[in-house]
Amino acid sequence: QVQLVESGGGLVQAGGSLRLSCAASRSIFSMNVMGWYRQAPGKQRESVAVFSSGGIIIYADSVKGRFTISRDNAKNTVYLQMNTLKPEDTAVYYCRGRLGRDDYWGQGTQVTVSS
Repeated sequence: QVQLVESGGGLVQAGGSLRLSCAASRSIFSMNVMGWYRQAPGKQRESVAVFSSGGIIIYADSVKGRFTISRDNAKNTVYLQMNTLKPEDTAVYYCRGRLGRDDYWGQGTQVTVSS
């Protein structure tokens, strides 16, 4: 069992920045996949930035050049640095970890970008 706890969300004006953190209850070194997803009201959950099973980072086209995912294995934490935020980035952001065949999700953190 893995617990993921997100933090760092909030309200920010367009053009601003936020950094999200996802703290895991166990080592993330062995995770197949670690990443960030988001779900806006009335929309499906979508991938934002992910460390894939091959170690490749995959970004959604809509966030390329603005968001950066990083990880600190020693702290069992994954980060999402979000710059130049836009109103359309408003969503609940979730952390996901995949260990073997099991998926784990955090409770989500709200990000609201005002215009």
